[in-house]
Amino acid sequence: MKKVVEDFVCQVCGEKVTGNGTTDHCPKCLWGKHVDEEIPGDRASMCKGLMRPIRSKYQGGDFKIFYKCERCNHEFWVREGEGDNRDLMIELTKY
Repeated sequence: MKKVVEDFVCQVCGEKVTGNGTTDHCPKCLWGKHVDEEIPGDRASMCKGLMRPIRSKYQGGDFKIFYKCERCNHEFWVREGEGDNRDLMIELTKY
């Protein structure tokens, strides 16, 4: 799989996001877009629905964020990205 670096503007908060080839969510509000199916960066999803951050957990020195697609209900965990909003991730551990 070849990484494709994609910059985007968050559809939820308007943040300008600089991608790294696997970036699939906004570091400010943590909302994402359903672009991947199995692994980060695969860009195999045709859905393109908004991914709501439902909860998070701290494991092995990193946060993981649980997402649910608003369009197709696909659910999956994603590792935090560089610069992600840690305060919001901590808040999401309460759910």
